[in-house]
Amino acid sequence: MADSRDDPDLFWIEPKQRAILPLDRFHCSRSLAKVLKSGRFGVTCNAAFAEVIAACAAPRPDHPDSWINEKIAASYRALHAAGHAHSIECWQDGRLVGGLYGVGFDRVFCGESMFSRATDASKVALAWLVVALRHAGATLLDCQFITEHLASLGAIEISQDEYLDLLRRAQDQRGAPWSSLPEGFAAVLAAAGAAAGADGAGAASWPEKFIAQSLTQTS
Repeated sequence: MADSRDDPDLFWIEPKQRAILPLDRFHCSRSLAKVLKSGRFGVTCNAAFAEVIAACAAPRPDHPDSWINEKIAASYRALHAAGHAHSIECWQDGRLVGGLYGVGFDRVFCGESMFSRATDASKVALAWLVVALRHAGATLLDCQFITEHLASLGAIEISQDEYLDLLRRAQDQRGAPWSSLPEGFAAVLAAAGAAAGADGAGAASWPEKFIAQSLTQTS
């Protein structure tokens, strides 16, 4: 992290309490399910990684400064180019209005930051992330620090020791199938298309309904 967007220095933090979002405990409220089913946003994976990280670092009314400086942004762009960092984007009328990014390895996805320029855009991005990670075979979604926003969606705090134990277990499942976030995202689209065909529904509008159903069935 950096102290500010303009600070050239970096420092490392190991929090005593760690925030995670259990993939089977994402809280999809009725209002969020309605937004998902409406298809208000177009959702993509890795379509605008650099733009997402720039938006996460940009000033916002509730976050006038940022811990993401150019050195951090450049490092994550390099990780993305190497296939390790990924983004989820939300679009409205051709504009990027929300999204998130993070790093995936083994069965772990470390969410780094998210942003929203339209109501519920970041929630929709996180909902897609959760379902895509389930389809990818992930077992740990690391959120780093708890916020009211994340807590309202199901994130919890655990001790650093508990987190390290979950991390070890997520890295030790070598024999089971695992794929990356983009492959999990593609699997969601394929599963949604298959469900649409089985129900005789329009495939174009089905992915959003599939996401909502996937989350409300276990919420």
